[in-house]
Amino acid sequence: MSELKALEDWVAPLLDRLSDGERRKLAMAVARDLRAANAASIRAQQTPDGDAWEARKQPARNRRGEIRRKTQAGKEGMRMFVKMGAARNLKAMATPTEAVVGFVGRAERIARVHQFGLSDRVMPGGPMYRYPARELIGITTDTVERVRDLIAKHLGR
Repeated sequence: MSELKALEDWVAPLLDRLSDGERRKLAMAVARDLRAANAASIRAQQTPDGDAWEARKQPARNRRGEIRRKTQAGKEGMRMFVKMGAARNLKAMATPTEAVVGFVGRAERIARVHQFGLSDRVMPGGPMYRYPARELIGITTDTVERVRDLIAKHLGR
């Protein structure tokens, strides 16, 4: 978090010189970059820091195509959150004062349960289960550096 505070202190005087429209454009560029980085970590089945997520407790219960699925265990067959990184679920939003990356709709509830390791029903009306924490969204020192470079590039135009 100290990296974010240092970035904020560095960029605040520079952003004061920009108009609201320019700040919003810059914030949108930052939000898009952060969305792409987080979507890539979701596709890679790992936290933003690069650690692998805890595996599923059980494979999917659908018996149809089980032999094929077992042969493709490392591929699409057993991946979690296949659609969570899609642009319709993981949104990048911006205002002149902030850049926001977050989930919307039903995906937001699912992401919150997994991000923080909360309890939820396995299926509607089904048993409760405490899911392990699987960090979907986060900021690392590499993303702070990328944001710093993006801001410097934008201000250098």
